Amino acid sequence: MFEEEISITGTLVWYYYICPREVWLQSRQINPDEQDQNMTWGRYLHEHAYQREKKELSFGGSKFDFVQNADGQLLVVEVKKTDRYQKSAAMQLLFYLYKLKQQGIIARGELRFPEQKKIEPVELTADNEKELETALDEIKSIIQKNIPPPVERNKYCAKCAYQELCWA
Repeated sequence: MFEEEISITGTLVWYYYICPREVWLQSRQINPDEQDQNMTWGRYLHEHAYQREKKELSFGGSKFDFVQNADGQLLVVEVKKTDRYQKSAAMQLLFYLYKLKQQGIIARGELRFPEQKKIEPVELTADNEKELETALDEIKSIIQKNIPPPVERNKYCAKCAYQELCWA
């Protein structure tokens, strides 16, 4: 189905660490329930947290929540509603740092969880870069399939905005 170059986004990386089926659905622009309360709250938080910061800086098909100059180094910040998805969020941010590195820009990252008043530094290392490259290969494989991966219940299903496409 996907003969053209596959464009992987930070969102797909995020979904990969939650559910491969979501990767497949999102890659086909099958969007989650926009009225889902978690989606609504996430949008509200995105619009109102860190209001003084420039929002959504676009770079090579990716959108960073905001960037700052931190002691002469670029700091890419990703804002999330909760640290429940911390691994997913960290890998999404590492994907952004990886894409910047490919363009010769060395940056560091921060995950911010305003409701929890928590900040987690994120740095691209050789180990997590290798993990990310493996994930990117697996994401490409998922996207190239003609049918979605089978439904598999996991700890994130209860609050998933794609529930109706899996469990209806």
